[in-house]
Amino acid sequence: MTKPLTTPPSSDAEILTGCSQLLRDRLPDDWRVDAQRPPADAAIDAILALTAPSGEQVRFLVEAKRLLVSRDIPKVSEQLRWAAERELIDTKTMVMSRYLAPPIRERLSESGMSFVDATGNILVQSSRPALYVRDRGADKDPWRSPGRPRGSLAGEPAARVVRALIAGRGPWSARDLVSSSGASTGATYRVLEFLREEGLVQKTGTDYVLQDWPRLLRRWSRDYSFIRNNRTSNYIEPRGLEALQRKAANSKYSQYAITGSIAAAQWAPYAPARAAMVYVDDAEQAAREWGLRPAEKGANVLLAEPRYEVVFSGTSTNREGAIIVAAEQAAVDLLTGPGRNPSEGEELISWMERNEDVWRRG
Repeated sequence: MTKPLTTPPSSDAEILTGCSQLLRDRLPDDWRVDAQRPPADAAIDAILALTAPSGEQVRFLVEAKRLLVSRDIPKVSEQLRWAAERELIDTKTMVMSRYLAPPIRERLSESGMSFVDATGNILVQSSRPALYVRDRGADKDPWRSPGRPRGSLAGEPAARVVRALIAGRGPWSARDLVSSSGASTGATYRVLEFLREEGLVQKTGTDYVLQDWPRLLRRWSRDYSFIRNNRTSNYIEPRGLEALQRKAANSKYSQYAITGSIAAAQWAPYAPARAAMVYVDDAEQAAREWGLRPAEKGANVLLAEPRYEVVFSGTSTNREGAIIVAAEQAAVDLLTGPGRNPSEGEELISWMERNEDVWRRG
């Protein structure tokens, strides 16, 4: 079996050759794979014909791209669909590329397009003849040059910019976003460029527009995690979570913000909270102030010392008088939490979509 390429293909022709061979090697020996030249005016790069042992054949219109970002997907999809309708009836569509990031692969799959990249990420499917080929290659671009923008929403600048974009309606100038987010000018531009590549924001003149904040929130949750991005420690509040909230509300310890299920209950109650997730700037001091006991098992309080101070911005007070994080912070923390937390996160997002006037500015 051909292994994924160790050197990046330098042209569309090399992408077509290398990716076709990767697919060919993952099919049974009695299947035939033939790359054909398309009509001159078809505006596609190749036609890939896959023939089953029975003689039944499926043809894929192939677009080869050295680099594919999210904002390119609608254009590529429309181009392939136009070619299929105009010249090539009863065909399917496929993208081949040097590397396809996980969000790109997800969007291609949602759009009904097959794909192959040179690192071995493959999804090719057909109902007639029956065919399903799936394989996993790299989850990070092995050939990303040092000068390219960082391909993720990890880090404090991204958290600040994403929080600002979601919390405010926009449109935004870069200067306004720098001021609102607290991120540096350079970092803000880098995050915005990545979001444009991902198709998450659009630039109109000098303004940036976010049209689908739930999608941005879910995309952020791929790179930000409550557990992974913060220093956490486990404790027990023997009198329960309501007692914890009363203690927090009445204590002198002020640099805290409750997130997770308890925070979400202020807006979208889901089920009684099983544990408290609390951002604090000093876990030991907060535990002493609130009378919590360290615990390895059976903990019902998770204290998190955050890497980014932005988690404390946009806070409010819940019905018990305790400080809770902003809705978008609670949502991303739940999406990345254990157990039923992701379901609670989706429920909170649904509430946020129905009640933008309650939590969103502008």
